[in-house]
Amino acid sequence: MDSSVTSTELTPVTAATSTSVFIPAPVTPYQGDIARYWDHEARPVNLRLGDVDGLYHHHYGIGDVDHAALGDAEDSAYEKKLIAELHRLESAQAELLLDHLGPIGRDDTLVDAGCGRGGSMVMAHQRFGCKVEGVTLSAKQADFANRRARELGIDAHVHARVCNMLATPFETGQAAASWNNESSMYVDLHDLFAEHARVLATGGRYVTITGCWNPRYGQPSKWVSQINAHFECNIHSRREYLRAMADNRLVPHAVVDLTPATLPYWKLRATSSLVTGIEEAFINSYEDGSFQYLLIAADRV
Repeated sequence: MDSSVTSTELTPVTAATSTSVFIPAPVTPYQGDIARYWDHEARPVNLRLGDVDGLYHHHYGIGDVDHAALGDAEDSAYEKKLIAELHRLESAQAELLLDHLGPIGRDDTLVDAGCGRGGSMVMAHQRFGCKVEGVTLSAKQADFANRRARELGIDAHVHARVCNMLATPFETGQAAASWNNESSMYVDLHDLFAEHARVLATGGRYVTITGCWNPRYGQPSKWVSQINAHFECNIHSRREYLRAMADNRLVPHAVVDLTPATLPYWKLRATSSLVTGIEEAFINSYEDGSFQYLLIAADRV
């Protein structure tokens, strides 16, 4: 999960956040809280998984666990294999999102709203050969993503910046496709989709993968409330996503329930040394139907 921020004020960059000349200061106290949250976040689950192959994600995984690859739980190498398997599942999630972007050419520009440490941007460039622009609330994450792009020699094509995903610097109609990968729970959906609709070319594709509370349950469950508190976010309902898209010229052509596909990731993670204490809330809310993991792909009309 990730987000972005804006301001009319400008704060000088420190040596630790040297990705640009100025870092925007937060407009609201909430934005300031979230900026601090992600600037100070350094959970092993995000870093050690990325260390497997240099792709650093900030989202969860999908797909069946390869138990043959894990081997015997008593083996001294088991934990290392478990971490590699969790990373394989989270990269599979990013691959699925990219699958839904539609045909992308080398001359196209993509926008990752809430890019985190940049793993999905790298994957998108490697697949399509195109330019990928990321925005994030966190100067620390933007610096990390840009450093990785330089290390990979793709910094001319992949770039992260600190700015508000609700008011990006991109030209109207500039993007062939855009996405939010577990980052939309930090913002108002109508404002978010209005900005995506502005940035996307007519016929461009928007994709989100997100956790949302299930309106059929009635109200957000206690598990959803725990997830909100843990990540300092505001999870939206499935109905809110579809309504806000319809109001902003984004017409869904695919709505995929990934809940069964993500449960194996969570159950495996709950057995690892990388637990953060939120695993139970995810597992229980997915199993009782109060929380869903959705992919929604929509076309800009």
